[in-house]
Amino acid sequence: MATSETREDQNPTYDGLPRLKQFAYLGSIPDRIDELAKIAEPESWDFQYVKDEYNKPILYSYLFHTFARIEEEDKITQMKDGSQACFNTGLVTPNQEPIFALFDKNKTLDRQPWYLQGFFRRGDFRLSKFPKLPPIAHYFDDPTELIFDTHKELRVNYEHMIADNKERFPAPYNTYGEFQLQTNLRGAIENSKERVLRNYKAAVPQYHKGRIQLLLPLCLSQPGRADLAIVVERLDGFYRAATCLTLDMAYNNARLLARPDRDWLQP
Repeated sequence: MATSETREDQNPTYDGLPRLKQFAYLGSIPDRIDELAKIAEPESWDFQYVKDEYNKPILYSYLFHTFARIEEEDKITQMKDGSQACFNTGLVTPNQEPIFALFDKNKTLDRQPWYLQGFFRRGDFRLSKFPKLPPIAHYFDDPTELIFDTHKELRVNYEHMIADNKERFPAPYNTYGEFQLQTNLRGAIENSKERVLRNYKAAVPQYHKGRIQLLLPLCLSQPGRADLAIVVERLDGFYRAATCLTLDMAYNNARLLARPDRDWLQP
């Protein structure tokens, strides 16, 4: 899996650049990511199963996608004189104090309108010029979207899932024929539905293209260890599943909403 390419493809962009890079000059992104990780509540921001060319790739993806949502919701606060701007990262310090990204007006011509000064906790004096600080990103209005309704039918497009995602399956399943792999998938998905029936937290929400989806564990080799995550979308009266993600991809997507419960999905 080309993890960095996958993430860049998913990053919301204008003219080929992520929105945050269009909004502000960031300087050394690896240094900025380290800066944010240093003041935030301790958390694993690295992939578990593959190496990535980027520093702390989960945090990188989280920051860029969070900003894209913040911009959509018009939750970037600017000073009246236009000298500074800030947004709520949605992260907190170890003492549970919200962390904000602070920008100064970019005085360099033909560049982004802002440049990133840094990341600061709510009580930092550098944020004292803002009479009111902005809220965090919001992704859903109906809390029932976060829960898998076991009374509804789950329709699985096995052919599409196998044809488009076979390289994501671990060995030896990625060498199986279509019928053999589909047979394994059917059993694993039935086990996953039963697992969610016993523990609703096993269905982990993610946000994708303006919709809440659910990630269910797919255990192919051992009952207590997930190998993949299937993506479930709620439609009118039923659920549909047509794709699956590696666990790194699943965690990366789920982390945008919240740190996933460690029942099966962990970095």
